[in-house]
Amino acid sequence: MDEDERLMRGRVYGADHEDPDPGPRAGHAYRELVAGPLDGLLLDVTGWSAAELADGAALPTEIGAHGAGGRACYGPRPGDPSRWDWEGDVP
Repeated sequence: MDEDERLMRGRVYGADHEDPDPGPRAGHAYRELVAGPLDGLLLDVTGWSAAELADGAALPTEIGAHGAGGRACYGPRPGDPSRWDWEGDVP
């Protein structure tokens, strides 16, 4: 694991890079993103409905296969919905 990967682990997806505490916040619900370009980041799903949680998410990212404007798709892992597996990138 390189230095950039170590810095991203434990960070919340979408947290400002200048935030001195980019980690999880008390009272929030998170899903761990596994594999793909956002591996190791936490996604804040506070307030998401059961249907939204079951659907997963296509998250904007500049580091996926499609660069700026692309999205990384993640969905709940069968048997462990606290972890969302990478399902591929879309433009």
